[in-house]
Amino acid sequence: MRLLQLLLAAVVLAIWELLGRAGVIDEFFFPLPSDIFLTMWTWISSGYIFPHLWVTMQESLLAFVIGVVLGLLLGFLLARVRFLERLLDPFLQMFNALPRVVLAPIFLLWFGLGIWSKVAFGVTLVFFIVFFNTLEGVRSVDRVLIDNARMLGAKESHLLRHVFIPSALTWIFSSLHISVGFAITGAVVGEYLGASAGVGYAIAQAQGVFDTKGVFAGMFILMIVVLFIDLLVNRVERYLLRWRPQAQQL
Repeated sequence: MRLLQLLLAAVVLAIWELLGRAGVIDEFFFPLPSDIFLTMWTWISSGYIFPHLWVTMQESLLAFVIGVVLGLLLGFLLARVRFLERLLDPFLQMFNALPRVVLAPIFLLWFGLGIWSKVAFGVTLVFFIVFFNTLEGVRSVDRVLIDNARMLGAKESHLLRHVFIPSALTWIFSSLHISVGFAITGAVVGEYLGASAGVGYAIAQAQGVFDTKGVFAGMFILMIVVLFIDLLVNRVERYLLRWRPQAQQL
């Protein structure tokens, strides 16, 4: 499957390259993949991209960790305390429906051009994904399983450790796969709107001088980074869910 995926990517890039060289697509708007990779190599070999990538990774990691922790804590709390869920539900739905982009200028005013404005923006993207998946994962636990555990003397802490967390892990990891991309998206969008460093800043600088190769190079670098992070999350998921029966291939 990995070979097929690599082959598909190579075919798409080859077709793109051929159409560009044949003049079917405009190289100004869609630069040749060979030119994009050359720009990427220039950025990497000169070391230009590494300080920007380091800043973006810091912002993304902080946004991811803070958003996940808040989402997990509030998700488990509201799933177990019905009163709080009913009390906070309209406010959470209201904030979730709010377009996140309108918050970016506010965070820039509050926290400045440093990393914390991007972290705050990324947290707003990550939090709701993790929160709603955690809430639904805990809710979906079989009631009979909970009652049986209580009959055997399980306390709330035992239920949390041995019933709710294992049962909700699938939901949680589903949210983590999406949250990784959203954490990086939040950091890059925040950098694009106002920053002094970061991959989003580098892309904005390239756009400012109509360097589409630089814009696409920044995009490709981000996609490669997200791919490696997603592979890492997959490995952690397989390790923590090793007890789960594997689905049969049809």
